[in-house]
Amino acid sequence: MQATQHSADTRRAVSEPQQFPPLELENRPRVPTEQAAHYLNRRPQTLRGWACMENGPLRPIRINGRLAWNVAEIRAVLGVA
Repeated sequence: MQATQHSADTRRAVSEPQQFPPLELENRPRVPTEQAAHYLNRRPQTLRGWACMENGPLRPIRINGRLAWNVAEIRAVLGVA
């Protein structure tokens, strides 16, 4: 078997959590799954499941095969104005 070699940047990206701006400062109308999951305190796969089964508190839109989550709806679910 051959061991997989990862660059230092790849290892760092996996080990360090992503940094997202506070929800109050987010000015885009939609955010990607990883960022929406961060705000909702859920794993990204949970949001993907909601999108697939259409049974979650939010419904994303699909843009070129990717999910985009409405920031206004995230704020409404969290009770943040």
